[in-house]
Amino acid sequence: MADKFTFELVSPEQLVMSVQADMVVVPGTEGDFGVLAGHAPLVSTIRPGVVNVYDEKAITRYFIRGGFAEVTQAGLTILVEEATDLATVDRAALDARIRNAQEDVSDAKDETSRNRARSGLEHLQMLRDAL
Repeated sequence: MADKFTFELVSPEQLVMSVQADMVVVPGTEGDFGVLAGHAPLVSTIRPGVVNVYDEKAITRYFIRGGFAEVTQAGLTILVEEATDLATVDRAALDARIRNAQEDVSDAKDETSRNRARSGLEHLQMLRDAL
């Protein structure tokens, strides 16, 4: 059995996940990187994407948006703006949200509103692509 390490996924609202993991793959801004027990200390910004958490039983996948990853002797901590458990996403509801976001982009009255709506739409589309 491989050595385990502590992995914590934290959003502004809550501790999303805290487990003993075998490996975690993180979407770093300069490319994905894997973390195993004993990994060298590291701090990295992260891009929107999927964090894959491996343990001996299963793979847990979270879509994350914006933040930082820090590897220390104690383990890996990822601080994110938002985290969504991909196992809980309802595809039909997500598609409806995407259609509404597309309408919001079309109906925007000014550039600021349009940019905000476009950003929300891009996030939803990345979430759909991650499924």
